Amino acid sequence: MRFLLTREQSDFARSLDAMLTSADTPAVVRAWESGDHGPGREVWRRVAEAGVFALAVPEEHEGVGLLPVELVVAFRELGRHAVPGPYVETVAAAVLLAGSPGLAKEWLPRIAAGRAMVTLAEEGGYALDADAAEAVFVLGARPAVLPPGGALRVSSDAARRLFAVTPAAGAGEALPVPVASVVAARESAMLLTAAQALGVGDALLARTVSYVKQRTQFGTPIGSFQAVKHRLADTLVGLEFARPLVYGAALSRAGADVAAAKVTAGEAAYAAGRTALQLHGAVGYTQELDLSLWLRKTGPLRDAWGRPGDCRGRVLEG
Repeated sequence: MRFLLTREQSDFARSLDAMLTSADTPAVVRAWESGDHGPGREVWRRVAEAGVFALAVPEEHEGVGLLPVELVVAFRELGRHAVPGPYVETVAAAVLLAGSPGLAKEWLPRIAAGRAMVTLAEEGGYALDADAAEAVFVLGARPAVLPPGGALRVSSDAARRLFAVTPAAGAGEALPVPVASVVAARESAMLLTAAQALGVGDALLARTVSYVKQRTQFGTPIGSFQAVKHRLADTLVGLEFARPLVYGAALSRAGADVAAAKVTAGEAAYAAGRTALQLHGAVGYTQELDLSLWLRKTGPLRDAWGRPGDCRGRVLEG
């Protein structure tokens, strides 16, 4: 399959890239890690003004969607800039709530405008950024909505603030949504996490290529060594193999395609992180280097909304 973005989609990606570059997202990430949501909320507002949340909301509720390809374009940019916050979960919650006319009328216009930051979690799992969200929507046999909060769990990525969805809290207000909406919400979360992982992988590769051109050894840039070139080429091939799967899944929205995109993009981003860490040497381990903001995301994004083994199982089931 040959997949090319339209001119409008490419322009949309470039405009998001320019906006997020000007937002100094590394500083936003470090503030979010410490629990300071102010800079992150400002980026959230600007992302909403760019129309990203409206892409997940039907026109009758003040959106322009559902437009999965444009959402994938946007979430790749969010990944490239390591933007913190429950973006995937808010968009997936919009998909969930669209299945109930009453809930859609209550929530979707505010989500489309960026006025409602919510999060989504599996029953018994962990809710991302529940301390910043207005509500926690829980998937499972009995979908429910819970008040935000809970006990913070230490994550390998400090910018992904996880809060346990406890069985006791599962007694929240039940949601009148059909099973099909629960399935659609899960698959939206899986697809957009894959797009985010792809963006993280792209950013890691770009930063590593830039580094090996500058770092010298024996008076020569280390990027000129064959071993380094081969490692970078393998990383590029992995990301380029994942890219059409992600966009193809946005077009087909078939469960097996979404699972294939998730596992491939997650593994490619994780491999990009390992390459970046190795080629940066000891400096790659330091938290002071902005590279760490992307490195720490590769593992969580690979496992969030579908671990590799689970995704491979879904692919085999077809």
